[in-house]
Amino acid sequence: MTQPTQNVVVTGASGGIGRAVARAYGARGANVALLARGEKGLLAAAEDVEAAGGAALVLPTDVADPVAVHNAAQRAAEEFGSIDVWVNVAFTSVFSPFDQITPEEYRRVTEVSYLGYVYATMAALQHMKPRNHGTIVQVGSALAYRGIPLQTAYCGAKHAIQGFHEALRCELLHTKSGVHVTMVQMPAVNTPQFSWVLSRLPHHAQPVPPIYQPELAARAVLFAADHPRRREYWVGSTTAVTLAANAIAPGLLDRYLGKTGFKSQQTSQRQSPDAPVNLWEPADGPEGQDFGAHGIFDDESHDRDPQLWASHHHGLLAAAGAAALTGITALLRRR
Repeated sequence: MTQPTQNVVVTGASGGIGRAVARAYGARGANVALLARGEKGLLAAAEDVEAAGGAALVLPTDVADPVAVHNAAQRAAEEFGSIDVWVNVAFTSVFSPFDQITPEEYRRVTEVSYLGYVYATMAALQHMKPRNHGTIVQVGSALAYRGIPLQTAYCGAKHAIQGFHEALRCELLHTKSGVHVTMVQMPAVNTPQFSWVLSRLPHHAQPVPPIYQPELAARAVLFAADHPRRREYWVGSTTAVTLAANAIAPGLLDRYLGKTGFKSQQTSQRQSPDAPVNLWEPADGPEGQDFGAHGIFDDESHDRDPQLWASHHHGLLAAAGAAALTGITALLRRR
């Protein structure tokens, strides 16, 4: 039986995880609305979607502007006829000790990386709730639970998204809505952000190893959108270990990250004073480039992880565990 064409909106679609998600939906033959500020990256993302087999709609949008997000959602709904899936990815950040970040910079990160999700979710619900159908995927991070040094603004935004997501999900459950929200907590991913965020570190920023490729993250997002009744998904063994450790011994993890978190987030390469910065303007501006989905850490990044399979088959694993426990109990009783 032929599946109906999906109508999808992806924020932050010009690079990184958003770019990989858009391409993955293109491979499904979906109609994909691409939201980001940088037109160069958006046009390249549209080419990716169409080359994969989908249809692309380019909508240059700053997600920190609620009117612009509303207008983009309206345009997507008019072009596609409906919105089935909305994926929130867009963000910006500042790599810096907290006392070196200005109030204006902190506000901007919060407006994009947290309120951008809020505004986009509002826009998506305006189109989904009247049809009582649709799924919103919030792309989160292990940092939604576990803060790390040098990323106070980003960690604060991800924590805020987590609380917002949980509260909204409760409201939708209360009304027995056919609209679903789910959240995908990501590990360290090889995206271009480490080359374009505002950084005051002495050396080039890097994700804390081990690092995963954005395509693995995209597979997790699509699976979550297809199975949105779960409140959240953890991606990568490191995410699972980090969140478990934080639940058991957060104070110990504070001290560990205080000791290791500065060095582990920097390469040996000095930070270039001419590096692009996307806090206020897109990094792929008139003088910039299309950064694509991948960052500069391809040689050390992984495109698979057994935890992802386990996350997708938790019901099967739970059943197998229950069966094993029943068998062991029966054996002990016989003995």
